[in-house]
Amino acid sequence: MKHIFIQGKDPIKPTLVLLHGTGGDEQSLLSLADLIDPEASILSIRGNVLENGMPRFFKRVAEGIFDLEDLEKRTFELKEFIDKAADQYEFDRKKCVAIGYSNGANIAASLLFYFETVLQGAILHHPMVPRRDILLPDLTGIPVFIGAGTNDPLCAPEETNELRDMLQTKGADVTVHWDHFGHQLTMKEVEKAAEWYHKFI
Repeated sequence: MKHIFIQGKDPIKPTLVLLHGTGGDEQSLLSLADLIDPEASILSIRGNVLENGMPRFFKRVAEGIFDLEDLEKRTFELKEFIDKAADQYEFDRKKCVAIGYSNGANIAASLLFYFETVLQGAILHHPMVPRRDILLPDLTGIPVFIGAGTNDPLCAPEETNELRDMLQTKGADVTVHWDHFGHQLTMKEVEKAAEWYHKFI
């Protein structure tokens, strides 16, 4: 997978795994990572599925309707890539924190839905429930931040609450931050994510 790895100033810090939204690339969230933790290492990944020329992490049937077979395939593919990147760049595989926006947040959530120890924590900006037909692993103690908009046309508040409940049922420590906006990522949301990160990670 096309990606950027940036060695952090502090080797004790986690590696931030950046997962962009539809139409983004491995450059899109670099400034966001700097706001969350400027001393952490960065593994920023480009989705290798194209939709009308726009990179994504998995296919969808229509807006808001995921291709579940492809989602599963790409989730396992992403997990394998992170494993290999940890060996290549010699970062601690057990200390990876995903930061995803929209489509990237969805596949980050999917990683949590499939794998018990894949992430140390996750910052999910405007995610949806990736799927409802599998049994989630034990997520006890894994901190998750969800940024949501009360007027988000792509992700209704009910969807956010459902995702929160599904993760909490399996033991995750979930914090939800609400902004009175839509699907866009606001500076206030980023600031709250940074506060959360320095408290829980």
